[in-house]
Amino acid sequence: MKVIVDCLLFRAETVNPIPLEDVSEHIGDADNFIWIELASPDNRTVTQLGEEFGLHELALEDAISIHQRTKLEEYGGHLFVAARTAQLWEGRIAIGETHLFAGANFVIAIRHGAGSNYQRVAERLRYRKPKIRPGSPYALYLALDLIVDQFRPVIEGMQDRFQTLESLLLESRQPGRKNLESLYALKRELTVLRDAVEPMQEITQDLIRLHPEFVIRELRAYYRDVHDHAVRVSSAIGHLRNSTSDAMQFHLASLSLNQNESVQKLAGWGALLALPTVVFSLYGMNFSDMPELQWPWAYPAVLVVTGLGMLRLYRHLRKRGWI
Repeated sequence: MKVIVDCLLFRAETVNPIPLEDVSEHIGDADNFIWIELASPDNRTVTQLGEEFGLHELALEDAISIHQRTKLEEYGGHLFVAARTAQLWEGRIAIGETHLFAGANFVIAIRHGAGSNYQRVAERLRYRKPKIRPGSPYALYLALDLIVDQFRPVIEGMQDRFQTLESLLLESRQPGRKNLESLYALKRELTVLRDAVEPMQEITQDLIRLHPEFVIRELRAYYRDVHDHAVRVSSAIGHLRNSTSDAMQFHLASLSLNQNESVQKLAGWGALLALPTVVFSLYGMNFSDMPELQWPWAYPAVLVVTGLGMLRLYRHLRKRGWI
């Protein structure tokens, strides 16, 4: 995989690829803008990047290591944004990271793990809307917009997955452990997705409130749109997590109901068998003063009375649904 995906120099109406080692020759000109995308770079490449742009060493350490929390940091002349990305991979959520450096005339996107590339950002910078110059405010907006947009197909896939599980749950007459495990796995992935999406709201708010050099007047509505998209995705995740919790409770209640029905049936059959057990056990006690023992019709009479009692008890339990 190519580490340096893009290193583009925008000047006036021209766009030219340049080597990373030549960045320092152009970065000093305020009329230039540089867009760079790196894919899982090694330490040497990130160190070179820091030397060319004069990036803060703490930000470079964060950019090299993965599993960073989502955050926005300001380091003198540039911003550092760490964001989680997500995509569906074989029906499961794959989480990646993107680290953004944004300065006066450059934006650098460093991506790790899952997540699509930022070719769409480069294309939109090339073929931008009229009256919008290819600078850091616009490039940072495009990168954040792409990160948030990537969450939407993921949540749609999770909704389809939940609906499938819900249909299986409602159609199944014998709820099992497998369905409960699938629901729990879905809720766990939704929690991971929520932790990736919710901080994006705070990042966009902080940019709008605290960094007017990036959220310029012409782009303020665009940044608010990114924030609104993050809020809607986060809300959808919350609703889906609640629905998953409700489905799990329904599933557990169904399991409990099935167990209660089994206990009822066992109790019903136990009561039915208790009647002949009590009667016949009396005749095994060998009492001498039992006058019916001498009656010729006593044995069949006991059998008939016991049978009728069992039949009546069976019909009563059957009517109540205990058998």
